[in-house]
Amino acid sequence: MSTLEELRLRAHRIRRYALRMGEVQGQGYIGQALGWADVLAVAYGHALNLRPEQPEWEGRDRFLLSHGHYAIAFYAALIEAGVIPESELESYGSDDSRLPMSGMATYTPGMEISGGSLGQGLPIAVGMALGLKHKRNPAFVYNSMSDGELDEGSTWEGAMAAAHHRLDNLICLVDINNQQADGPSSKVLGFEPLADKWAAFGWHVQRIDGNDLAAVLAAFDTARTLAEPRPRVILFDTLMGKGVPFLEQREKNHFIRVDPPEWQQAIAILDANQPEETAA
Repeated sequence: MSTLEELRLRAHRIRRYALRMGEVQGQGYIGQALGWADVLAVAYGHALNLRPEQPEWEGRDRFLLSHGHYAIAFYAALIEAGVIPESELESYGSDDSRLPMSGMATYTPGMEISGGSLGQGLPIAVGMALGLKHKRNPAFVYNSMSDGELDEGSTWEGAMAAAHHRLDNLICLVDINNQQADGPSSKVLGFEPLADKWAAFGWHVQRIDGNDLAAVLAAFDTARTLAEPRPRVILFDTLMGKGVPFLEQREKNHFIRVDPPEWQQAIAILDANQPEETAA
């Protein structure tokens, strides 16, 4: 387990790795990576039971990246966790790289599913969690997903099935950044009152500030230790571009392109707020 200060450093490095990968291609889903970094820091620095040197260890907790376009954030977390060497960062999105721009299980160690066809992660997670129950494997299954996936009927079918089977080994992590390709998620298809909806489907629900590390840490601990035979969901309100003000303030930041000098400017801003982390 990591202390809160150690988790802050992990989140900082995850953001920094993501920006360095974005610089390689000159574009990417950087807004999501910066906003989701605190959740990934707690997941991979505190909550998940993993063996970095054995990504397919049977006893591992499973982390499903349903929103496959968040791969740049996920790779940063895998580098921070020691699953992928930092030296591979420069290959991001290139031919024959193990780090393609969208998450693909056949390429990347630690990537449980090929995400990107949104709304598929939770139904798959239900199957995995049910399978682990049948095998008496105590591992948890985490499903990381976006608020845009709340538009998909398959998400709610999965939610019903999880509650029906009382899958207390399933934890769903929902990034509510209110942004998707077609505009603000809440305007594309309104999803509030979201906490009430998940509760009505039979889930234990927490809704927190996803950029408050102490709150994120407490929410993960509650989800893992809850003595109730039902699935758990954590709804994280996050800020896209978190930590880099000129990216936070963009009206449209679902997919970001910036001028070449701005990548190093963004890294410099992160480092100015975390001076002890100045590695290249």
